[in-house]
Amino acid sequence: MGFDGEVWRVHSGDEAVGEILIDDADFPWLEGRFTAGPAYGAVQELFARELALAKRDDEDHWKEWETVHDEIRRRVSLSSPDGPVPEFLLHIEGERAWFRWSDEPFADEPFADEE
Repeated sequence: MGFDGEVWRVHSGDEAVGEILIDDADFPWLEGRFTAGPAYGAVQELFARELALAKRDDEDHWKEWETVHDEIRRRVSLSSPDGPVPEFLLHIEGERAWFRWSDEPFADEPFADEE
């Protein structure tokens, strides 16, 4: 697929959270170099918490993960080079980001196999 080299943008309202320069595509996941923007500091801890919960393997963590994921979705938007995407799951860790997106809402169940 032709995603390599695309720049996807992450925003919080009108403020730039960062940009993702795509360098790997394993559909439905895209991955790339994340460059933080001025609004990243306000959501950085949410992304760290979301990723830590996604990596946990205990009985009750998905409910907590969903709460954090919902907060990220409330505060952050993702745009492709063609414009905003209606649904996404985004992980950010250091200078790397990986995500999947959809033109339709995702099913209402946790993403048990994320990577």
